[in-house]
Amino acid sequence: MNRVTNTLFSWIALAGIVTFSACGGDNNNNPDKPAPKPVVQISASATLGNHITDVDGNSLYYFSNDFNGANNCGGGCAAVWPIYYAGDNLAQAALGTGLDIKDFGTITTDGKKQTTYKGWPLYYFAPNVNGTNVREAAGETKGEAVNNVWFVAKTDYSIQLINAQLVGADGKNYLSNHTEGTGKTLYFTDAKGLTLYAFAKDSFNINKFTKPDFSNNAVWPIYETDQIVVPSTLDKTLFGSITVAGKKQLTYKGWPLYYFGQDAGVRGSNKGVSFPAPGVWPVVTKDAAAAPQP
Repeated sequence: MNRVTNTLFSWIALAGIVTFSACGGDNNNNPDKPAPKPVVQISASATLGNHITDVDGNSLYYFSNDFNGANNCGGGCAAVWPIYYAGDNLAQAALGTGLDIKDFGTITTDGKKQTTYKGWPLYYFAPNVNGTNVREAAGETKGEAVNNVWFVAKTDYSIQLINAQLVGADGKNYLSNHTEGTGKTLYFTDAKGLTLYAFAKDSFNINKFTKPDFSNNAVWPIYETDQIVVPSTLDKTLFGSITVAGKKQLTYKGWPLYYFGQDAGVRGSNKGVSFPAPGVWPVVTKDAAAAPQP
């Protein structure tokens, strides 16, 4: 009897170990455990394509006036555009497919934290409805193009819009026509808010500045991309690309697009508007005239 009893106990113990291993020994390996919902994700819009939303599918926006990476939406603006904050543990949280934690950051404005994406502070849209600000429902994108300065956040913009004062390398303020004056200009930047310029001596789809060996590229680096992802207020068909010494350079209305080396990668810096003289290297705007034919 003892031998039978011991054998029975051995089989029971073994069965318990197997059951524990299969059902609860390691919750991290449990295939039935649901994956955590991403705090930030990419959602699709029938009209605007893929854009960034929160965990519940609420659209997130960027503000063209945030050219310096700070929140420039104060007063009544803040009620219509509430800030978005992903939480203190974003680095450990789940992100949607196609998102990289390195693109996110946090700023603090008036004691309130706000999440940024590629340097752009993120917001919700809460329009005034019968005297009350009501945040738009999940899946809506009604904030797109409001006042031509609010746009859904995307991961793959090749062109974004900044609304800022032009301040040349000479320290003087300039208007959009590159005469001296005070007032903001809405102009093109890349996805990180770096200013894009045209060269007045270029012709339609012809870069007349960059040398074949790229020896002067550091002065006015070409904008190397052929991707066209732009805010909804811009006409994609007016963009294109050319090949310069084997590299793709984005164009707008036939104007090859460049950076200015002295902007030194600083968001919203537009020193090139006065170098070597105003109008030689204008910032690029939606209403720019087409480049001249060669």
